[in-house]
Amino acid sequence: MGAGMVRKPIPPPVEGGEDRLDRRSLLTAALALAACGSTRRALAADADFRAFIEGVRPEAQARGISQATFDAAFRDVTAPDTDVIGRTKKQGEFSRPVWEYLVGAISPGRLDRGRAHAARLSDTLGRIEKAYGVPRWVMLGFWGIESDFGTSPGTLPIVRSLASLAYARHRGDYFRPELLAALEILQRGDITPEKMKGSWAGAMGQVQFLPSVFLKYAVDFDGDGHRDIWGSQTDSLASIGHYLQQIGWNPAYSWGYEVRLPQDFDLTRYKGDLAEFGRRGVKRTDGKPLPATGSGSLFLPGGLGAPVFLITDNFEVIRVYNTSDSYALAVGHLADRLSGAPPLAAPWPTNAARLDNAGLKSLQEGLAAAGFYKGDFDGRAGPKLREAVRQYQIKAGLPADGYASPALLAHVSGGR
Repeated sequence: MGAGMVRKPIPPPVEGGEDRLDRRSLLTAALALAACGSTRRALAADADFRAFIEGVRPEAQARGISQATFDAAFRDVTAPDTDVIGRTKKQGEFSRPVWEYLVGAISPGRLDRGRAHAARLSDTLGRIEKAYGVPRWVMLGFWGIESDFGTSPGTLPIVRSLASLAYARHRGDYFRPELLAALEILQRGDITPEKMKGSWAGAMGQVQFLPSVFLKYAVDFDGDGHRDIWGSQTDSLASIGHYLQQIGWNPAYSWGYEVRLPQDFDLTRYKGDLAEFGRRGVKRTDGKPLPATGSGSLFLPGGLGAPVFLITDNFEVIRVYNTSDSYALAVGHLADRLSGAPPLAAPWPTNAARLDNAGLKSLQEGLAAAGFYKGDFDGRAGPKLREAVRQYQIKAGLPADGYASPALLAHVSGGR
């Protein structure tokens, strides 16, 4: 050592230092291995998805879809959309009570916009009415609920959404034919892949048609050579009218009527001729007479004390478009309000206890065990559950309103 330099003491070893270094190294290695595992799984999933796409190619070719159309459709579709797959668990029209759904579906702003469109497109709507026999207010009702009169047609690429759902086998094989139908639309040249946008579930454009529905019912009413439900309001409204005509809309009567029941009304007789309901004392809340022809059934989506509807076969036509009772009621009531009808007369039971999805599923299971329900335990209220509830209520001597309430679940559970 040089003169004047002092040797520095060697610090003692830190207790456990080597162990901590070893643990840190092991943790780093474990994280690296996990990252590698995630990468391998992601690569494997992408490879599986690409194999799925290639498996669709021969089916597409058999339907006349060229290689150029197929490749263009899937150019940017390299992996399934996990957000789309996640959305399969969330559908508001099935999970919310009907009165909450109606608040958003029939807002003052939407009514104002609908009336403005009705005035601006009056001549066009008149020509469509003449062609298909569907009232303009009904077409506007669908247009308003589906896309807020064309302002919210959906922003997701349809081919990517449908490929993701088909790959995940959501609802089994349901979406594979829809994917092929979308490719057929592209082959026909009605729209380009970049402009073929819509919802996560593959419903397209201003009218939210699935591709198979588009192929059968979309029309080129403005005469430009393309069936354009994305950019043409005329084609969109006419396609709605044509679709409803073809699936059975009857212009002789409405979708349904809000009614008042007389005291001590026999709810076990909930189906029959509209004229017979009138003779039994059922009256429309707007004071107008019930039609002299046609048949209907009572629908009490909030139970006794809430709005009561006498629905016709046209209500079921609406449900062909979307199977939700809340959706069908929203379309019908929006159409009525746009035509000048008043709001619903009876209040909704907004503060009353109600069954959630799990409760409805339990009710389905209980009714099935008692021999009244046949079907999936999906936790959704609809015609099948409503009918089972009515039959149980009739057998048990309860008011047969068909409403799936917590009290009814307790009654069914107590009877098992």
